[in-house]
Amino acid sequence: MDDQRLAAQVQRGEQTAWAALVERHYDALFGYLFRLTYGNRALAEDLLHETFLRVMRGIHGYDATRPFKPYLYAIATNLVRNHFSSADQRRTDSREPDDDLPAEEQQEIDALDEQQAVIAALRALPSAQREVIILAYYQALPLAEIAQTLDIPLGTVKSRLSNGVARLRERMKAHDSA
Repeated sequence: MDDQRLAAQVQRGEQTAWAALVERHYDALFGYLFRLTYGNRALAEDLLHETFLRVMRGIHGYDATRPFKPYLYAIATNLVRNHFSSADQRRTDSREPDDDLPAEEQQEIDALDEQQAVIAALRALPSAQREVIILAYYQALPLAEIAQTLDIPLGTVKSRLSNGVARLRERMKAHDSA
């Protein structure tokens, strides 16, 4: 059953449909929020739960003839934007990376290092480009759905994606040569 039908069932009060929607989108949405919050797992989890809470509260305002995924991701994106625009969040992140991994797990350490490099490179991008890149490459949303999610024209999505990828390549090349 597609998302729109499940959402219509949720609007009618069917709890099993809600569970199916949450289960279907939980992991991917967490990954999206994890990347948008620069790898802050606790914040991503908080925003994930808040996203689902807001969807549940506002489900009667959802138009079930439109795709559900852009609706869901738009709510999540706005929560992240609001979080980082609030005055008490405008500070630098001073978290230290977790260096307590055992030495015999070198492959995991290398993967974590690469992930941190990508997160750092994404962090350096303007938020508009970062959002489009994450939605396109990590969440595999079609460009038209990204345009719906962010409420911007398709041409703007293409431009932000192209410019963001170019900037990301530059940053990753600089990291690799360092």
